[in-house]
Amino acid sequence: MKQFKIICLIVVMMFINNTKAQMMTSDKSLNAKEKSIIAISSLTATGNLIQLKTELNIGLESGLTINEIKEILVHLYAYCGFPRSIRGLQTFMEVLNERKAKGITDELGKEASPINEDGKKYERGKKILAKLSNTPQTDTLSGYSAFAPEIDTFLKEHLFADIFERDVLTYSQRELVTISVLSAIGNVEPMLQGHFSIALNVGITKEQLKEFVSLISLYIRKTEAQSSQTVLDEVLKNK
Repeated sequence: MKQFKIICLIVVMMFINNTKAQMMTSDKSLNAKEKSIIAISSLTATGNLIQLKTELNIGLESGLTINEIKEILVHLYAYCGFPRSIRGLQTFMEVLNERKAKGITDELGKEASPINEDGKKYERGKKILAKLSNTPQTDTLSGYSAFAPEIDTFLKEHLFADIFERDVLTYSQRELVTISVLSAIGNVEPMLQGHFSIALNVGITKEQLKEFVSLISLYIRKTEAQSSQTVLDEVLKNK
């Protein structure tokens, strides 16, 4: 009888701990580094370089390393183009020079590890996309991929192999960059919807995405912020 009571007590404690863990996960807010990723990405995408300088300083103070910020600015070129990415990098160089002149030494951070290039790049990209989207990738092309197969090749080989395979940023951090850029540039609702779903797949919570929409409204135009909210509402409704 005593042993039975002990077993029951253990089961109850496990249930309580599991419930607490779930509540902690659902209540988790975006941390300072994640908030800086959103600010840096959206301001770079919109070309607001004056405010970007302020947010780059905040990002460094929040714990982002030099290499992490460089990776953010490189990653976002795939979604808003080389010109915005390069201007972001140039602005970051200015910030680092100004901080160095003030005697501030910022942490460089780790370099990207060499990519394991076993297997064809296209197939590696397909596997990464399947993992991110939680959707098997077939060999039959459809939609825009069938209309322009070259873009499908570039997408799989470059974006999901060359870029997403790099390990300086996590998948969740890369998705924060991506949804920030897509929200900022506007009129890309289907892609934003897809990446909101991917964000959930890689560990960003519903509550964090709601916080994301509220936060990004500080850096982008009202129209784009409202559109981002509408897309997120639709994604969460279907989850």
